[in-house]
Amino acid sequence: MFLEEKENTAEAKEASGKSGGKPQPRRTAQRRTAPKNANAAKGQEQHQENAGGQKAAAPQKSANTQKPKQVPAKSQKDGKSPAKQPSKASKKDGRGKLKIIPLGGLEQIGMNITAFEYEDSIIVVDCGLAFPGDDMLGIDLVIPDVTYLKQNIDKVKGFVITHGHEDHIGALPYILQQVNVPVYGTKLTIALIEHKLEEHKLLKNTKRKVMKHGQSVNLGCFRVEFVKTNHSIQDASALAIFSPAGIVLHTGDFKIDYTPVFGDPIDLQRFAELGKKGVLALLADSTNATRPGFTMSERTVGKTFDAIFAEHTSKRIIVATFASNVDRVQQIVNTAYKYGRKVVVEGRSMVTVIDIASKLGYINIPEGTLIDIEHLKNYPPESTVLITTGSQGESMAALSRMAASIHKKVSIMPGDVVILSSTPIPGNEKAVANVVNELSMKGAEVICQDTHVSGHACQEDLKLIYSLVHPKFAIPVHGEYRHRVAQKELAEFMGVAKDRAVLVNSGDVVALDENSCEVIDHVVSGGILVDGLGVGDVGNIVLRDRQNLAQNGIIVVVLTLEKHSNQLLAGPDIVSRGFVYVRESEDLLEEAHAIVADAVEDCMERGVSDWGKIKNIIKDSLSDFLWKRMKRSPMILPIIMEV
Repeated sequence: MFLEEKENTAEAKEASGKSGGKPQPRRTAQRRTAPKNANAAKGQEQHQENAGGQKAAAPQKSANTQKPKQVPAKSQKDGKSPAKQPSKASKKDGRGKLKIIPLGGLEQIGMNITAFEYEDSIIVVDCGLAFPGDDMLGIDLVIPDVTYLKQNIDKVKGFVITHGHEDHIGALPYILQQVNVPVYGTKLTIALIEHKLEEHKLLKNTKRKVMKHGQSVNLGCFRVEFVKTNHSIQDASALAIFSPAGIVLHTGDFKIDYTPVFGDPIDLQRFAELGKKGVLALLADSTNATRPGFTMSERTVGKTFDAIFAEHTSKRIIVATFASNVDRVQQIVNTAYKYGRKVVVEGRSMVTVIDIASKLGYINIPEGTLIDIEHLKNYPPESTVLITTGSQGESMAALSRMAASIHKKVSIMPGDVVILSSTPIPGNEKAVANVVNELSMKGAEVICQDTHVSGHACQEDLKLIYSLVHPKFAIPVHGEYRHRVAQKELAEFMGVAKDRAVLVNSGDVVALDENSCEVIDHVVSGGILVDGLGVGDVGNIVLRDRQNLAQNGIIVVVLTLEKHSNQLLAGPDIVSRGFVYVRESEDLLEEAHAIVADAVEDCMERGVSDWGKIKNIIKDSLSDFLWKRMKRSPMILPIIMEV
């Protein structure tokens, strides 16, 4: 089911109407706090004015009645007015405050998801996945734990997505099965999400709405405006979140690019306008907060491509980059067309993204330039360019398979020029180095100098945003701890008070109003492991066993006991996997067999009939022997069969 693209939908009006119909006690609490903060009333009036003329009579009345003389100071002193009670309650449960609850994305690069809650309304910004670490053996993906959203499902109004990268949309097919609410995003973002939903057969059951930059959507008591930004994928957005507590600006992943390959530059004018209205809190991208200077424009990569193509006119060129970087692909296609080369796209995700981007008009490939990989053999190598996935050294990506000589249709030949148009994501450096070594051993020339620019804001870009927005509070997001610390220091340098630049962790509940920003609670957060079709069925215990098996191997001890008398009928037999090479360790295994046989015989003599005790005695005896003899601790698995 697809929602109509209208700025003020009936659903939005209904939501705004609900916002306008808040119970009287909440308005009373607002009047009580008015003497302390006249700006809050002004901000609320501005919020209602910007809501597109929606029904909001009650909140406007509340804002207009917020006068300093409404609550005399004397009544507060003599105890006749309970004016201070709401503030005490708000410290405990955040009542009357905006709650910001990051459920992921703060201790790592990836799995970005943040909930914004005000009374009976929750909106969720992004819903990304993370890729498993080296210690997560056999795990395919990691998705966020949304227990808090499931517990408050009636409050959740929708997912609002900043852009179409996997670390921001990848978990949606899994989470929407648990929290089925509408999804809002820009055109390319929604198209990429729809492709995922179609793969998981969720397309018919999920409401989507395509938003344009500058448009707003009303969700409960929130109004969310999409603001144009630049990133390494088209249609990236910042989100201006208007709430009764004030305006919160979430930048999403962004950079400042004055000369983008496609579309318009970042809407700095809107950032400045929001800054003049008064931004309560800024949640900004921290990925490059440790890097000084400005982030280079995407167009600079195009000049590098041109120089490389001009220098290697007699060689085949293979370019590996991120599948989602449509602008990068466009520049490769433009350069290939300029030098009369045919283009082959290889890698499932690359083919998918380019197909979607072409249909939506986000990439322009000249007619006759793109050829199928099946026809590659019909053209001389020097007249072709391959655009492929695998720039991060992923083992099953196209470039890695080419480097390992296991790709069915492309073989690396001496003289090939391979351009790595990316920088390794933290943790992928070793995998990338291995691919480069394999390519070099096959005689290929690998180029990675000046072939990539980041899609994230560096320090000077962040300073510009802070100078335009002037937030009262700064909450660095999207990055490891060191990245967020660097942005905290930058925010303080740009004038944010030291106690108002706040570092939080995933699961923290941050209560926010005009005067304070503090962590008041903690909710369940973390990662849910996806292994094949299983979601959440692999936990720490299973991972620990897998790591133990990988590091130490396993020994299986098999014996057969008679059903009634508990007499040993067969065995014990010992099977080893991943511990020692059996043919070269026969003496060791014979000794191990003797140790196990003695342990079983001892159990029989002592009349031990409990199988659990027998297994433990076998494990302890064999484990002690192997540690003394080999200084190793394999997993020992006794199996008792009954006849």
